Amino acid sequence: MLLFNYNAETQATRRSEARGQYDLGLVLAAVALASLGVVMVASSSIAIADGQHVGPFYYLTRHLVFLALGLAACVVAMRTELDWLERHAGKLLLVGIALLLLVFVPIIGVRINGARRWVRLGILGFQSVEAVKIFLVVYMASYLVRHRDNLQSSFLGVIKPLAIAGLLVVLLLAQPDFGSATLLMAVTLGMIWLGGAQMRYLAVLGMAAVPALAWVALSQDYRVKRLTSFLDPWADPFKDGFQLTQALIAIGRGEWLGVGLGGSVQKLFYLPEAHTDFILAVIAEELGFAGIVLVLGLFAWLVGRGFAIGLNAIERNMRFAGYVAFGLSLMIALQALVSIGVNLGVLPTKGLTLPLISSGGSSVMMTCAMIGLLIRVSYEVSRAENAMMQAIAERQLVDVRTLTGGAR
Repeated sequence: MLLFNYNAETQATRRSEARGQYDLGLVLAAVALASLGVVMVASSSIAIADGQHVGPFYYLTRHLVFLALGLAACVVAMRTELDWLERHAGKLLLVGIALLLLVFVPIIGVRINGARRWVRLGILGFQSVEAVKIFLVVYMASYLVRHRDNLQSSFLGVIKPLAIAGLLVVLLLAQPDFGSATLLMAVTLGMIWLGGAQMRYLAVLGMAAVPALAWVALSQDYRVKRLTSFLDPWADPFKDGFQLTQALIAIGRGEWLGVGLGGSVQKLFYLPEAHTDFILAVIAEELGFAGIVLVLGLFAWLVGRGFAIGLNAIERNMRFAGYVAFGLSLMIALQALVSIGVNLGVLPTKGLTLPLISSGGSSVMMTCAMIGLLIRVSYEVSRAENAMMQAIAERQLVDVRTLTGGAR
């Protein structure tokens, strides 16, 4: 494991405890993605901001501000003991439910483009579901630890966590936010499976959920249009298929090595949401196939380190830490996968940003908080390893002294 030293005295730990280490690979992958995001937000948003007469660097400045706030959230998460999170997992879930309900409260909740997904925090808007993603992972990790035997042996043990996730999904569909609802349910199923649930239980629930998902997907006209435009965007390239056709044109123009950084044409008022939902299309146009491979490689590195940290924790019987790492890694991986799939035209438009790269407020901050929690898990696992090695060394020293004394 690639690690770098960190003095445990600066953490909220006792001086008598062993020192921990942070996972360097995880940190470098996150920094690389965030750095690429800064460059691409600058490239993709200048023309948009200039056209809106808010200054060419408005969205870049905004993105940097939220990255700074995200860095603060990351530091807070890094300094939060996992034991505290485990003890308060239920309360955090209740806070998440309250945040989802606040979007429906007049004045506090904000409606944008026909959807109620934001709450007003002073001069800033916050998307509630971004915090809920973390709270759900923490709660599910706690549930998997507390009800491990029941989860692995009974159908009821599988239904209970899905019912909790189902409540959040209902609140999200009422906003409406079908993309985030699907993401939360997918992560919940993934964590339950990693927690040891039998596949036959998940298969039965999956077959039962198919009609419900089909009804939800087809119950609203705009969702039906997204599905049909995804299947054949060129059938209506100037209306329902406009976003996807422009994204595909951008990707096609990039070819192998791209047209050069800053040279994108599609971002000049052709490609909607070029700096948010469709930033990968701009990357593909300017950096080509090589740029897409770079993005995929960085996410594979980041998620791979997260799963490795989780597996390391499980092997040392630190199950809560392991499940938290698994859940957060799944959340980042699936959101990135959906965003990339939408840009490449292999998935319907979901409105999910590309983690750490797309311009965004609450999404950027909460993704940084997820990275902070992953770093915290790596620290506590390393601390446990070092404490064990220290105990072994002390025992060996005692044995040596005992033998030496006996020889005398």
